[in-house]
Amino acid sequence: MFNTITIIGPGLLGASLLQAARKNGLCKRTVAWSRRPETRIKCEQQDWCDTITATLSEAAAKGDLIVVCTPVETIVPIIQEIQAHLQPGTIITDVGSTKSLVCRQAHAAVPEGTHFIGSHPMAGSEKTGLEHAQADLFQRRACFVTPLLDTDATACEKVVRFWTQIGMDVQTTNPEKHDEIVANISHLPHILASTLCCHLAKQDTTWINYAGGGLRDTTRIASGDPHLWKSIIQQNREEILHAITGFEQEIHNMRAAIYNDNLFDVINILERGKQYRDRFCP
Repeated sequence: MFNTITIIGPGLLGASLLQAARKNGLCKRTVAWSRRPETRIKCEQQDWCDTITATLSEAAAKGDLIVVCTPVETIVPIIQEIQAHLQPGTIITDVGSTKSLVCRQAHAAVPEGTHFIGSHPMAGSEKTGLEHAQADLFQRRACFVTPLLDTDATACEKVVRFWTQIGMDVQTTNPEKHDEIVANISHLPHILASTLCCHLAKQDTTWINYAGGGLRDTTRIASGDPHLWKSIIQQNREEILHAITGFEQEIHNMRAAIYNDNLFDVINILERGKQYRDRFCP
């Protein structure tokens, strides 16, 4: 599909992408660049990375598909830094969790004849680093591709095919709709898990010794990198606030039902919650 796939930021997602691309025969050569020398050294020792470049500009010049796998606040600055080194026809995409601001600024930054199409693979975990990478990380997971109205259709199709070929279920939508969706299904759950942990941290410290699998499942994602999530929340602030407002109404309804000893409403809320959970995770 591509001669060279270049990954900027070979952490969990970036390294997994190179492994998946190699496993599925999607390119002739893989290239990676990391700002950290220790990560570059680790990449040199991997059979899924053909070349690790010393400079960002060199990495950009080599790839006909470039995937920026860095925190959301760095995506646009990186594209602005490499834009002068891109070859004609180069396609750039990313893995950022927010899309509206990134897509519009990145699209404006790339030179004519090259293309930026935003992506958001809904994969990964609370773990970070290439040592946790795996080629099948993306299998049967959802992926958003978020073209703008004037995005090149052929380039967009190539990005969709790329994610499809590594096993993802791809959905195209505009960046604003993407941000609304993920504010509810991804960003809000992380905020709820983190704030629940903050609440429990104020209680008797011995209670954690009695916690079972339910609490572990509910709070697992709170182990995510706080600095990474700070940037996500900052960039998707408005949609996250809307999502929090909607959740506040639901928790208010549950509190009122319990306070008024209205068991009919309590069971109704619990049943609606069970139906939703069972529908997407039977």
